[in-house]
Amino acid sequence: MTATAAPTRKTTSTPANFPSTDTTWLTLTERVREAGGYRTRAEAEHITRTVLSVLGTHVTGDERVALARALPEEAARVLASQIPALRPLPAPDFVEAVASRLDNSTPATARWDTGTVLTVLADLLPPPVLTDVLTHLPTGYALLFGRAELGGPRRAHRTA
Repeated sequence: MTATAAPTRKTTSTPANFPSTDTTWLTLTERVREAGGYRTRAEAEHITRTVLSVLGTHVTGDERVALARALPEEAARVLASQIPALRPLPAPDFVEAVASRLDNSTPATARWDTGTVLTVLADLLPPPVLTDVLTHLPTGYALLFGRAELGGPRRAHRTA
């Protein structure tokens, strides 16, 4: 009798909250749909992609890598495909950037859409990843992620 080794499975470094299957993007967008009260998953997916693409321009450095690793594969791809800005926008301008990418968006609906997606992400991210991301963004982003502002001094923002 010949013994054969069991086939090796590729593992990914996704948080325990996300199943490491093809449904991870579906899980994320379904959670956004439920949290935001969107009628369809397609609407939630469009809004999620939009918010992630704007976020991808504002998170840089090691925290960008950690964030991408903690997200479902499709979400990480959307985030990482963006060219980082030299400096992150203040939180209100971030919401305006989201509004400019969504058809028929108002400041109120853009705030709702942004807060919905980022709060769902915050609930699914490992706390150290979320803290690191928020530490590197300007004041006001924690509220968009559904969290109280972090206390204490902030680290200087990278500029190049």
